[in-house]
Amino acid sequence: MKMNPVVHFEMPAEDNVRVKKFYEKAFGWKMTQLGPDMGDYLLATTSPVDENNMHINKGAINGGFFKKGDYGSIPHLIISVDNLIEHIEIIKKAGGKTIGNVMNIPGIGEFVMFRDTEGNQVGMLQPLKM
Repeated sequence: MKMNPVVHFEMPAEDNVRVKKFYEKAFGWKMTQLGPDMGDYLLATTSPVDENNMHINKGAINGGFFKKGDYGSIPHLIISVDNLIEHIEIIKKAGGKTIGNVMNIPGIGEFVMFRDTEGNQVGMLQPLKM
């Protein structure tokens, strides 16, 4: 089976202004506040990217902060897959369970959360073709 990489992390936050200031000051990350149409999500760019938003430093990932309570109150990872619908079935056969419905994230791709056999919440993303 093909390895599917972790491509994104997400952490909960109560105060986007406060968390933005902290990560910019503590780690030099570029923090970008999105609007209500994107759930007031706060993007975190953790390493330099090129003009296509691809990491210059191979192996690095970006992330973001969601409003605590919207998707729980614990951090989670996002795993990239080639075919989300097929992978939902693979997850189920392996003992996992999807949480909610597949969502379209404009300009990003199709996304769904799942719970693994240990109860961890993990995201799966089928990115748009570049």
